[in-house]
Amino acid sequence: MATKKTTDKYIPRLKELYVSDIEQKLQKELGLKNINQVPRLTKVVVSAGVGKKREDKRFTETVELTLEKITGQAPTSRLAKKSIATFKIRKGMGAPVGYLVTLRNDKMYEFVDRLINVALPHVRDFHGVPTTSFDAKGNYSLGLREQTVFPEITFEDSAVLHGLEVTFIIKNGSKEGSKKLLEMLGMPFEKKEDK
Repeated sequence: MATKKTTDKYIPRLKELYVSDIEQKLQKELGLKNINQVPRLTKVVVSAGVGKKREDKRFTETVELTLEKITGQAPTSRLAKKSIATFKIRKGMGAPVGYLVTLRNDKMYEFVDRLINVALPHVRDFHGVPTTSFDAKGNYSLGLREQTVFPEITFEDSAVLHGLEVTFIIKNGSKEGSKKLLEMLGMPFEKKEDK
């Protein structure tokens, strides 16, 4: 008896939502003639610096392990690009100054979904992410003080606390277009209160 092959490929929820709904809505709202002009996420970069603790092996291993658990991908270490005497850093010195993971396609959408719907609601005293963190090209960056907001982090991993930064790289983005895209994906921006 022949088994039936399933050709259904898993598509992340946010990716499906973007393709089926958000793309057309954004095109109408922004008044764009071509669907290829619509802002879209191309990659998400998750990074963490080790700062003064770069010589502490336990701390750097924890940072590396947490990034791997959170993103599902092995991070790459980053060496210093400049020499800064006050921080006792020399260009290209042996110990890494940070770790970085670049997410694309399905892994990117899965991470963004978990960040928006699971991790950010667990941030203590959370009132939304700032609306001022867009650069001139429409890319958006957001920082987290602790890695413990992610459910993948166990109690043992949370013994050493560190922050991380998430950068959304958006193609065809402007500040306004990128903000609308992230809002439609569910990003909880802080509300401005009228006084």
